[in-house]
Amino acid sequence: MSPAPSSERVRAIDWLRGIAVLFMVQCHALVLLTPELRQSKTTKFLLMIDGLVAPAFLFAAGFALALLLVRSASSGRQLDRLGRNLRRTLQVLGVATLVNWMWFPLFREPKWLARLDILHCVGLSLLLVLPLAAWLASRPRVLRGVALALALVVFFLSPLGEAVQGPWAYLLNKSTGAVFPLLPWLGFTWLGAYAGAVAGEQGRAGLIRALLFLVGLGLAGWLAADPLRDLYPEHRFFVTNPSNAAERWMWVSLVLLGLMGLERRMASNAEPSRVRRFVETFGTASMSAYFFHEALLYFHIFGFSFEKVWGGRSGWGQYALLTVVLIALTYGLCLALDAAQNAVRRAGRFLGETLSGAFGEKIARTE
Repeated sequence: MSPAPSSERVRAIDWLRGIAVLFMVQCHALVLLTPELRQSKTTKFLLMIDGLVAPAFLFAAGFALALLLVRSASSGRQLDRLGRNLRRTLQVLGVATLVNWMWFPLFREPKWLARLDILHCVGLSLLLVLPLAAWLASRPRVLRGVALALALVVFFLSPLGEAVQGPWAYLLNKSTGAVFPLLPWLGFTWLGAYAGAVAGEQGRAGLIRALLFLVGLGLAGWLAADPLRDLYPEHRFFVTNPSNAAERWMWVSLVLLGLMGLERRMASNAEPSRVRRFVETFGTASMSAYFFHEALLYFHIFGFSFEKVWGGRSGWGQYALLTVVLIALTYGLCLALDAAQNAVRRAGRFLGETLSGAFGEKIARTE
């Protein structure tokens, strides 16, 4: 294996996340439609497409984690990468708690801290994947086999998880109000870790083969809907059945393959187009985009939010216009936050260099 392919950035993953962000904003903005339109065939079609957003986010999260750990293990920087991944995961859980605070009175009713939404699911999934991925990062073949096996186990156990009660129900099913419990969604993170381990070891060619394998496996699971439905007690087929999960990962893998084909056609040294920069901004700042669009849509800022002013009152035309405005505002806030973070980093480096230089001069004068 040559090191060059495995060191390349897979921009298609950034594009997958960026596109998922756009569909996520569109999906959440459906609350602006009138009640009649929310029951229309068009809305149901949009929701069917939006059902790929969470799998795409979780797959991309697992992919990036495994890919970077495998690469860092080959270059001897595994511990450094482990620490960075852990900090990033804790940041995701921190923002998830902040979003819950926007929605619920956490100080009066702390029970809402345990309500799992998509960011909680991403953060907890990464916490579960991280130790094993870090341990096996130096053996990517073993990692990819274990990750694939665990993904399939999670999917096959998911329908049985609906019967879990007590404290574990907060994590494993929707009976306690969780929007995205670990079952079946953790499975998509393990699938991403499988693909990321392959990409870290074998580069783009290996990743394409892995995605084609996932497409074939997903198609087989999708076609086996009836026997997989009958295999379990009564359950929510379109949430926890392995056949439903198989269909979702099949489509996510197909989209990622298409994006990789598009990436391959672009010259590596070409100036990014405005569209590409727009999508990549959301792809690399997906957590910020999630927070900002949720705040604009639901959180009352000086008595204003999109949902308060236009919720349940918009036709398709107004909904489309407001969704574009919401995306534009979210994009602007992501750029502003990135600029502020870069300014803080530059100021920190400048201050460190200044203090270091002044301290060095003082030592020189005393010698």
